[in-house]
Amino acid sequence: GDGRRWEISQKNVMHLAAERGAVEDLELEEVMLTGFRGVKCVESGGPEPGVGCAGRGIITAINFLEENGAYQDLDFVSYDVLGDVVCGGFAMPIREGKAQEIYIVTSGEMMRMYASALG
Repeated sequence: GDGRRWEISQKNVMHLAAERGAVEDLELEEVMLTGFRGVKCVESGGPEPGVGCAGRGIITAINFLEENGAYQDLDFVSYDVLGDVVCGGFAMPIREGKAQEIYIVTSGEMMRMYASALG
């Protein structure tokens, strides 16, 4: 989600993949930047709002990170997801057992509550 953008200004995985032709043409160092106190940040990206499935961008980014060893030697991973539910990509880390523990932090807005309940 865009929540990480305030931490580090960077191009996202989907934008760079579109520029290069495929996500396989990217290097981990291009998309994973280090911020304050060593926090590693990646912005997945996705289509313009209302155009396509942002969840597919999440799935593509997570698979790319996994295949390139991005999750090795990390104490925890935090995902910032949108407050809408379109095609389920946001729940992928949960569905595929990639998390040992899950904490959902949300506002009281209806769409955010709905999205977190479906995750």
